Amino acid sequence: MPFADEVSTADVVDYRDEWAADFGRLAEVLRGALGSVALAVDHVGSTAVPGLAAKDCVDVQVRVAAIDEGVIVGLMEGVGFRCRPEAWNRVEVSAGREYRKLVFAPPVGGRRCNVHVREDGSGNARFALLFRDYLRADAVAREAWGEFKRRLAAGLPDLASYGQVKAPATVVLMGAAERWAAETGWEVPRGSR
Repeated sequence: MPFADEVSTADVVDYRDEWAADFGRLAEVLRGALGSVALAVDHVGSTAVPGLAAKDCVDVQVRVAAIDEGVIVGLMEGVGFRCRPEAWNRVEVSAGREYRKLVFAPPVGGRRCNVHVREDGSGNARFALLFRDYLRADAVAREAWGEFKRRLAAGLPDLASYGQVKAPATVVLMGAAERWAAETGWEVPRGSR
C-alpha cells in the first residue's frame, strides 16, 4: 500500500525513454548505500521493457546473499528509503514456493519507485528477471501485456484492485515466459542491467 505521500492510482502510460536513466540514478544511490551487501542491482518490471506501457513507477531489484532485515533496513533508511510494512511485501510465492523479500518506497519527494530486495539465486529473483527478459524478447507478448494493463487500469484505477486482478494474469504470462526460457536456454543474468 502506498504511504500517504504516494500515488494510489494505477495510471498506465506509454513507455518513456527516461525510465532507463531514472533507474541508473536509483541504482547508483542504492549501490552507494548498500555497498557489498548488493550483489546486483537490476532494472525489473514493466519500466525495464522498452516499448511496454507501464505505471510511471520504476521497479528495482537488489539481489543480496541473504536477507538480514536489520542490516538492510538500516542501510536503506540511511538514505531515506522506507520499508513497506505489509505482509505481502515480506514474502512472495514463486513457482509454488515461498521466498522472503523486502520492499522499499522512495524517500519522501523522491522518484516514484519500488525497491525489491531478494536473495540472489532465489526463485522470486529469477521470476523478476525472466518477466523482464521475456517481454523484451517477444513483441507480441509485450504488446498484449501492455494493452491488458491499459484496459485494466482504465476499469480499475485503484492501485490495490489493479494489483489483485493483475496477479493471476501474471501467472498466465509467466507460463509462456517459462516455455520461452526452456526453448531459448535463457539463464539468470549475472550482475546488473
